[in-house]
Amino acid sequence: MKHQSHSVLAAGVVAALTASAVAQAQSFPRTAWGEPDISGAYAEFTTAPLERDPALGEKEFFTPEEYEAFAQQRLSQQFSDDDTEPGTQEDVHYSMTMFALSENEGVTSPNLRTSIVTSPKNGRIPPLLPEAVARQNGRTEARRGREFDGPEFRSLTERCIVWQSTLPPILPRGYNSNLQIFQSPGYVIIQGEMGDPRMIPTDGRDLPEDLLPQWNGTSVGRWDGETLVIETAGFHPDAAWRNASEHMRVTERITRVDEDTLEYAFTVVDPHTWAEPWGGLYPLTEMDNILFEYACTEGNYGMANILSGARAAEREAAEQ
Repeated sequence: MKHQSHSVLAAGVVAALTASAVAQAQSFPRTAWGEPDISGAYAEFTTAPLERDPALGEKEFFTPEEYEAFAQQRLSQQFSDDDTEPGTQEDVHYSMTMFALSENEGVTSPNLRTSIVTSPKNGRIPPLLPEAVARQNGRTEARRGREFDGPEFRSLTERCIVWQSTLPPILPRGYNSNLQIFQSPGYVIIQGEMGDPRMIPTDGRDLPEDLLPQWNGTSVGRWDGETLVIETAGFHPDAAWRNASEHMRVTERITRVDEDTLEYAFTVVDPHTWAEPWGGLYPLTEMDNILFEYACTEGNYGMANILSGARAAEREAAEQ
């Protein structure tokens, strides 16, 4: 993986995704069967946060000067040294950077936007509906005091089932937020660095009426000029993004805007979770190499250790 220093980010700060860039996409390489070529390995990290600072109101873009200050502050946080005092409780926990598990280990894309979320205009995810809050509280209460009873009470990520960096809408998360796109006639495959691949037919078919719940939902795609449009529905209620319901529907639009960059845009609709639809966009930046296997299931010692620790604590409590 390549790194980008602040000087590199500064050099590209004025490059924002625009309609004119999309219009130029026709000059980019195409597949042997004539479709826009969006294949490659890409990093999801970008300098824009998911949601906008409320103090910025509806300010959609930083000025170059404002961006410089913002990016410098964010990068200094990412690359700050571990200054914990030796021997303290804080010092015992490892630093994520020691094991290349922080976002500064990959490619970070410059972005003048003040947030990934672009709709609503305040750049923030809409409030949850009362039924969504009740659903969330019910799930929390059902697990309270039972968090370590068995694997079914642990998160889907701990169980190596679902990773939010691949589940639509695809959003940067912590570390290993990278993906690889493969193309063949009639199909596009999106493989996250962590998680299962999404196999998306691109022949323009409609989503079936009755969908069996799937961890990643069911996706169908079509080409709208230079843009791949993906519709996904049929999410398993335990896997849908941020406690969404099984009625969530996500529309993704992927467009190449230059030799190294794809624009990833998305819209989320769930009338049983959020007060209104919301969406956003950010750049996916091509990396120098391919992704390597993230073998979670094959070596998930953490789950066995978590549960064995809980059983040991129960035995100790019983003896006392």
